[in-house]
Amino acid sequence: MGRGGQPKDRENGPERKCIATGEVRPMFDMIRFVIGPDGQVVPDLAQKLPGRGIWVTTTPEALAKAATKGLFARAAKQAVQVSDDLPAQVEAMLARRVVDLISLARKGGGATSGYERVKAWLMKDEAEVLIQASDGSERGKSKLSTPHYGFFIGWLTADELGQAFGRQTTIHAALRAGGLAQRVVEEAARLKALRVSDGENARRKGKKTT
Repeated sequence: MGRGGQPKDRENGPERKCIATGEVRPMFDMIRFVIGPDGQVVPDLAQKLPGRGIWVTTTPEALAKAATKGLFARAAKQAVQVSDDLPAQVEAMLARRVVDLISLARKGGGATSGYERVKAWLMKDEAEVLIQASDGSERGKSKLSTPHYGFFIGWLTADELGQAFGRQTTIHAALRAGGLAQRVVEEAARLKALRVSDGENARRKGKKTT
């Protein structure tokens, strides 16, 4: 993997121009949208829906600007309908995507949860990704460290992480290398761009993030 948890070959992969910022960025760092038959702007997180793609950088500011300044209509060259809460809608969809991937990893034996089990995986160098709930106790979370050359995800809530493990809430989780770990890291990186401010990043010194 390269910087930011992305595979090196994807760092030099296809790029697209953001309709909000005008910047040309890698596709994996953006959200693709298409215009549905009814003129509705539809997020295409998997980047597979038919139709001409319209690309926006994965930040709240870029999504809000695209939604409120008529940029989707300009790019599509037609009248469109945009949800009033588009940034929140995209964030919720990304969070659901990450949770579902972690759940699949769990079912395949590639994920575990609970402080003691996660600690055991870390001590045995079985974990590549440490995941901790954003609203969990900082004191409790500080007792576990990100795997060396591994990754940290800390912007899912305890409720969201609990959904991945069939529980009401979960604070600590870990992923083994291989399997779905890479995809979880990649999708979590897009979610991070919507949820984590620079100030919060600064407070995470010592924990390697995606």
